[in-house]
Amino acid sequence: MTCMRRDNGSTFSEFILLGLPIRPEEQGLCYALFLAICLTTVLGNLLIILLIRLDSRLHTPMYFFLSHLAFTDISFSSVTAPKMLMNMLTQSRSISYAGCISQVYFFLLFGCIDNLFLTSMAYDRYVAICHPLHYTTIMSQKLCFLLVTGTWVLSSVNSLIHTLLLAHLSFLRDNTLPHFFCDLSALLKLSSSDTTINNLVILTLAVAVITVPLTCILVSYGHIGATILRAPSMKGICKALSTCGSHLSVVALYYGAIIGLYFFPSSNNTNDKDVIVAVMYTLVTPMLNPFIYSLRNRDMKEALGNILKKGNFSV
Repeated sequence: MTCMRRDNGSTFSEFILLGLPIRPEEQGLCYALFLAICLTTVLGNLLIILLIRLDSRLHTPMYFFLSHLAFTDISFSSVTAPKMLMNMLTQSRSISYAGCISQVYFFLLFGCIDNLFLTSMAYDRYVAICHPLHYTTIMSQKLCFLLVTGTWVLSSVNSLIHTLLLAHLSFLRDNTLPHFFCDLSALLKLSSSDTTINNLVILTLAVAVITVPLTCILVSYGHIGATILRAPSMKGICKALSTCGSHLSVVALYYGAIIGLYFFPSSNNTNDKDVIVAVMYTLVTPMLNPFIYSLRNRDMKEALGNILKKGNFSV
């Protein structure tokens, strides 16, 4: 891992995170707000994992993927939130070079895992609605295991490639990041090295981990919509909305924020829009997912009601 050097030859070993675009007098209120968001994210997603673990009716491929998504959401928000809250509390803005590189790795890792799990869930809904008679055969335990394993392997390779390329860049001009975490695109703009290869790799791998999964999700729901329209009935439409509505809401939130940030980037490095959109998909979306799946999903609401009635919270 290369060292960062100033123009005068001396070394520095940290970046300065400018944080959120808020006034000093708003720090206390924002700290309390984001702390509440983080706690809600952890507790809400843990509740989903607990419900799926306790209720045998939820031991299906759809909820198997949902439990993994909930774990990923906890991990994803934990990559950036603790350091942000610590900096807000201590009024410190520094993050070590090693810590910054590690943050980039895990941010890309869990972000990619989120993408691929949403794709697996879309495929599961496609099979359930378009091929219901063959659902148990197609969505076998072996296939689910392979999808989860492949997701972790592909995501690990993707994040490792980006991180290794980033570690070979030099930062001679400045070490100040206009962000609340070590975002890869912000670091590339800050680098004094030639980032052509990095940008080319980002463009290439983005097709594999963002564009292809999103295309698969859209194609899956296109087939689902066509299947429903071929045999329209109020019961069928309600069932499709019950099983797919929650997933579509999460997809719209997650990909909407990513597209707004990376496909329509700001021309100014310090533009507050980038930071605000990043807050949406790194902190707010993982918090909203448990509410979306719990409030819009009948099975989850029934599972929660049954556990509350029994008063059985032990596994």
